[in-house]
Amino acid sequence: MGYFAHESAFIDEGCTIGDGTKIWHFSHIMSNCILGENCNIGQNVVISPDVVLGKNVKVQNNVSIYTGVTCEDDVFLGPSMVFTNVFNPRSSVNRRGQYMKTRVKKGASIGANATIVCGYDIGEFAFVGAGSVVTKNVPDFALVVGNPARQIGWMSEFGHRLNFDEKGIAICSESQDKYELIENIVRKI
Repeated sequence: MGYFAHESAFIDEGCTIGDGTKIWHFSHIMSNCILGENCNIGQNVVISPDVVLGKNVKVQNNVSIYTGVTCEDDVFLGPSMVFTNVFNPRSSVNRRGQYMKTRVKKGASIGANATIVCGYDIGEFAFVGAGSVVTKNVPDFALVVGNPARQIGWMSEFGHRLNFDEKGIAICSESQDKYELIENIVRKI
């Protein structure tokens, strides 16, 4: 076993857990999940059946990741954020066969207490602000905030705001990486 699980954590049968992953107090990893290498699963986290997490995914305390969610490498999920997997839940109606997919792409960060409504994707290196409610796809490198979440800017891979000049070029203040904005699409150059 190349991973660590606190004695209070529950890990159901059929899971694949990568080397270096840590699972902390009172967390429940349900059947057939795949957790990549070097993930950190905080306290009181629920990961429902068939969820896939890439490498180096950081899941903070009190997060619920439901069936239908895939997080690619280097994703950050802030404290108490939550995913949904049914668009129109009712207690008296069984919709287990109607789970919708949500993909969080490489390097994206989702802030504390955010809600990601199912069926929408979070783009590469996107940043969802704390408390936001995502009700549509979030583009690569986008910064979104509010309820419903609205785009207010762009972020670098390092998590810094990008300020584009009149030619559509921005430089990350920390990494000095260059980015280009063309037709509302950002790419690193």
